[in-house]
Amino acid sequence: MSSRNTSSRILIGVFGAPHGVRGELRVKAYTGEPMALLDYGPLESEDGSRRFLIEAARPVKDDLIVARIAGVRDRDAAAALTNTKLFVDRSKLPEAEEDEFYLTDLVGLRVEDSSGALLGTIASVPNYGAGDLLEIALPDSRRTVHLPFTRAFVPEVDIDGGRVIAAPPQGWADEPEKAPPRKKPVKGAP
Repeated sequence: MSSRNTSSRILIGVFGAPHGVRGELRVKAYTGEPMALLDYGPLESEDGSRRFLIEAARPVKDDLIVARIAGVRDRDAAAALTNTKLFVDRSKLPEAEEDEFYLTDLVGLRVEDSSGALLGTIASVPNYGAGDLLEIALPDSRRTVHLPFTRAFVPEVDIDGGRVIAAPPQGWADEPEKAPPRKKPVKGAP
């Protein structure tokens, strides 16, 4: 693990909507295997004030499970937990293997090209369904741009050095052109 990361807690899931009337919840897992959420013992809310023990769970699809949480026995109690982020102490997680990274360790890293020129800083690592992206805050700007987090575009990750080396395509950070204004429809036109 990186010595630069000061976070001792890692986001590993989030409660979704209730499932049924007996207090079960959908849970979106950010772990490689969704059922691994059961392996970490009680999970905590973002501020650490609440703890949640998953008593039982079953996979639904991809990164989603349906879980029964200790003390949650009806739909209203489950609904009150919707969108609660779930954290675990970093010490409970396995060491990342070679070419694997905890996404939280990437946030804040400098993004440099192969010559060492600063391209920006990683602001987040979203995934909209087609793979992880690096959201990069451009230097001296309020803009961010996305770069696919693949070996082709990010050939080197140096967490201990606080940087990634990127090989973005030509024009990747160019200012987008403004779309021409839409023409108003002509009355009577199809």
